[in-house]
Amino acid sequence: MSKPTDYPFEIRPLSADEGGGFLISYPDFSDCISDGETVEEALANGKDALKATIAALKSKSLPVPAANSGGVASGKFVARVPKTIHAQLTTRAKTEGVSLNTLVVSFIAQGLGRREGFAQK
Repeated sequence: MSKPTDYPFEIRPLSADEGGGFLISYPDFSDCISDGETVEEALANGKDALKATIAALKSKSLPVPAANSGGVASGKFVARVPKTIHAQLTTRAKTEGVSLNTLVVSFIAQGLGRREGFAQK
């Protein structure tokens, strides 16, 4: 069984709009995040959040991902794009009669399909 110190983490600065400080997340756990005013505080808070997440999973008899397993993909992510691209995507989605989400997912799927096609040749 992996120890909390075995799990990889990512730290990024939070913008002023996001409240400042630093955000810590654990790729092996889709919903385990914390923050702090400093990197050190984010690390300490993240360690506590990770221990609590592991304890909660165990208490519900749910599987605890192994360290470096990549965890369980939630199927959601947030991407920031320039306003001009957002406007173009919104216009294209309206023209196609689909939601912005559906349009972006179809573009991603097409791009992945092309990339895999190149890899197979």
